[in-house]
Amino acid sequence: MNMSTWAIRKPVPSLALFLVLVIAGLVGFMRLPVTQFPNIDIPIISITIAQPGAAPSEIANQIVKPVESAVSDVTGVNHVSATATDGLASIIIEFDLEVDSDRALNEIKDALAGVRGDLPDSITEPNVQRVDVIGAPILTYAVSDPTQSIEDLSYFVDEVVARDLTGASGIGKVTRIGGGDQAIEVELNPDRLLALGLTASDVNGQLRQNNIDLGGGSGDLAGQEFSIRALGSAPTIADLAATRISLSGGGSVRLDDLGTVRDGAQDAASFAMYNGQPVVAFGVFRATGASDLTAGDNAKGRIAALSSSYPNAEFALIDDATRYTESTYHAAMETLFEGAALAIIVVFLFLKNWRATLITAVALPLSIIPTFIVMNYLGFSLNTVSLLGITLVTGILVDDAIVEIENIVRHVHMGKPAYEASEEASTEIGTTVIAISFTIVAVFAPVSFMSGIAGQYFKQFGLTVAVAVLFSLLVARLITPMMAAYFLRDGTAAEEEKDGALMRGYLRILGWTLRNRFVTLMLGVVIFVVSIFSATLLPTEFIPASDTGRASVSVELPPGSLMEQTRGVARDVTQIIRTIPEVQTVFVDGSDTKATVRIGFGPKTERERSSFEISDQLGVLLAGVPDVRLFVLSEDGKRDLTISVLGDDVARTAAAAQTLAEQMNGLPQVEGASSQASLVRPEIQITPRPELAAQMGVTSAALASTTRIATIGDTGGNVAKFNTGERQIPIIVRLEQDVREDLLRMAGIRIPSSTGAPVPLSVVADVALSTGPTAIDRYDRQYRTTVEADVAKGYFLGQAAEAVNGLPIALAMPEGTAVQAGGDAEVMGEIFAQFGLAMGAGILLVYVVLVLLFASFMTPVTILMSLPLAIGGAIFALYIYGSGIGLSVVIGFLMLMGIVTKNAIMLVEFALEEMKTGTPKAAAMLEAGHKRARPIIMTTIAMTAGMVPSALAVAEGGEFRAPMAVAVIGGLLLSTVLSLLFVPSLFSVVEGGRTRARRAMVGVLGANQPRET
Repeated sequence: MNMSTWAIRKPVPSLALFLVLVIAGLVGFMRLPVTQFPNIDIPIISITIAQPGAAPSEIANQIVKPVESAVSDVTGVNHVSATATDGLASIIIEFDLEVDSDRALNEIKDALAGVRGDLPDSITEPNVQRVDVIGAPILTYAVSDPTQSIEDLSYFVDEVVARDLTGASGIGKVTRIGGGDQAIEVELNPDRLLALGLTASDVNGQLRQNNIDLGGGSGDLAGQEFSIRALGSAPTIADLAATRISLSGGGSVRLDDLGTVRDGAQDAASFAMYNGQPVVAFGVFRATGASDLTAGDNAKGRIAALSSSYPNAEFALIDDATRYTESTYHAAMETLFEGAALAIIVVFLFLKNWRATLITAVALPLSIIPTFIVMNYLGFSLNTVSLLGITLVTGILVDDAIVEIENIVRHVHMGKPAYEASEEASTEIGTTVIAISFTIVAVFAPVSFMSGIAGQYFKQFGLTVAVAVLFSLLVARLITPMMAAYFLRDGTAAEEEKDGALMRGYLRILGWTLRNRFVTLMLGVVIFVVSIFSATLLPTEFIPASDTGRASVSVELPPGSLMEQTRGVARDVTQIIRTIPEVQTVFVDGSDTKATVRIGFGPKTERERSSFEISDQLGVLLAGVPDVRLFVLSEDGKRDLTISVLGDDVARTAAAAQTLAEQMNGLPQVEGASSQASLVRPEIQITPRPELAAQMGVTSAALASTTRIATIGDTGGNVAKFNTGERQIPIIVRLEQDVREDLLRMAGIRIPSSTGAPVPLSVVADVALSTGPTAIDRYDRQYRTTVEADVAKGYFLGQAAEAVNGLPIALAMPEGTAVQAGGDAEVMGEIFAQFGLAMGAGILLVYVVLVLLFASFMTPVTILMSLPLAIGGAIFALYIYGSGIGLSVVIGFLMLMGIVTKNAIMLVEFALEEMKTGTPKAAAMLEAGHKRARPIIMTTIAMTAGMVPSALAVAEGGEFRAPMAVAVIGGLLLSTVLSLLFVPSLFSVVEGGRTRARRAMVGVLGANQPRET
């Protein structure tokens, strides 16, 4: 007694099982977080080391290279990338995915400790931390308050807003954008310093040592224990200004007699503007594993409460990424419901039996809902990838039920009672249903075990589909036959169904193909060759562009530009952008010479033009902005094509990148190619005169330290602090601004010497204007320069990348340099290679499954050789649609592998059963075509109907699913026709070959024959 018969005779256990599964599944569904992308765990460690005042060249040579050498020897390190900028070294270490993040963090700390003695003494304590890949902020707000300064508003965001938001469920961190930090500015007059024999370094040192509160231990007095505190901190700025500074010759002077003391701000490192107005902004990031929607709702609730508590503070929502995530989620669910409804309608049109249709309809929720149990247990989320899997599997989930119920209905029409028909039909079709389900699992499961980042992203996709298919198999073997036995009407008398004109025509053609097998197979080979060739004609792309309602513009001014100039250009760009009617928000995140302008258009359902059309207009309007490097970026804030040039020498690497960019601009597939080589900026270089410096006891370290304090003030732990009672405010001691802007006067500042009186800078060193890089990038211990470009209209990423690879310089790079794909092109190549391996593994697993089910090595070959039949239809449909072969299309190919296999299994399994009863091979295949054509066509049309909503791409996020759906529809329709015609001939040839091979083995080798039973 098989499981279907058991379920029919004992229905209560099956009903109870699925009742529990459905309830648990609904609970699991409600607990699943909704995110835009899967939560991935990539072991990435970041190291940040600051050396205030140091140029990028010194940072690269003195910090980056020693640290690179140390961390590269750690086991499991995959890539090391580093960036050296003014006073800061940022190093990112990427480990193999198998490495535990905590172990990676500890080993990097150990490696850094070993090299710490080789690093400059003036660096800050290295900051080593694990990087959580959680993407962009889900919410971005701007805060304004007319009653507060920018510095006070920044403190409000850092201390009040961030503290309140991070206490809400689902929120990981809050980062401030723009604004400034309060500081006490002490600007010294160099003439007063010279007259009194002081330097800025002396003043800073005395303030640091005297303006401080320290513990003095404890003591007993009158039988009580007292703590002892030394309170040297000035309580007010006026008291600080009156602080006495000791002179080397004796006596002292008030601090405000040396210069100006005022409440001010630190030099701003960034700025933010919202719709042209300066603001302080902040981004809200969700916690790892949390739901975007939950985190977003909680953050909005806390912001509303803060608005009530602080009525003068106005919070403006700049960007809400949860809106797109939520829209995509609802669109995917609606597509699922629409596809399921269309599939059920198709079943009804074929069976014309509402009872059988209802039984089929039950299979879909009973398959999907229990899947949520496994998804929740494995820590999955409802994201773009897992929802794609659920949408994709819609047609497959009713497939098993259709095959079961169609066979049961056929037996009922033979005049059998529904109970008896259900038992016989489910037993008859059992092997087919099991084979179909396990082959689909075998196709999709390997996707979950791909290596690299691709495997991290698509783990949820493959396992979601596989689990849902296994539950659909359970439904088909337990619930469908059980419901049919008790819910269908008994057959009154044998009803001989007359074949329609379509069936009669098909049987005539099938008979001809079986009589002319060689011609039929040659036609199949020709179709296959044409299909493979046509696949090479379609371009490749990574991910189709989606209308997210956002765009970005990158603005870069020449090196050496002041932040005020960048702010002015950003304001002009904002005014131009706001002339476009669809633009709702314009937010600028800027720094010294660079600014990123983020533009919001709103949902695509609320405007007539797509974001792509608006972006094209943006490019035209902004083309006239003078003296800046400006690019309109894609919705993810990047340019379409990124190529990395690696080399052992900075100059050769930059030169090769520049040549590559020039050659790329000559390609029709590429536009706006530019080298991202660090532009040179003006520098003041101080070169000690060795003999004089030695005679006067002046060291290079003293030169650098004194000039640093005189220009930007001291940093880190060397900064004096002003105690307000609630916080410590840095005291920035440096020369007056007009002195800092005058090179001749700067050359006259005094440098401490070991021989006595301070020495003028110009006496012991040459001061000259020069140039130097603004930043230095390195990758895997080589210098890196990137070349970025946009893909021209009418072309795809794959075409552009192929054209670049064919350039003369790419084919023969200068000595010591190499070219490497980056950005989307690099990820596309990696993911496509991984999918190729997954498909190969899937085919091998399918063969193993079929060998086990059919107990034959040759029969599965018939089924596997039918796989190429789907390619031509998919390629043709994509060509008509105008899409390339991208990530979603490759996923569609996986589904087609399962569907084509399913069609072949249904035909071959029936023919084998007929042959066991003594039916000749040709007659068995004719009967298989006659009996299995209807369920094959039914499942094909049902799946096609289920894909139609995705192909229309009306809702948010539909651009990603549409090419996949189009490929599946085209492949389904053509492969079904070809399977019904070519598989019988292929089966006949393979079976004939197997019979002849067996006879040869018996005749030549004397192999034993199996005993007939």
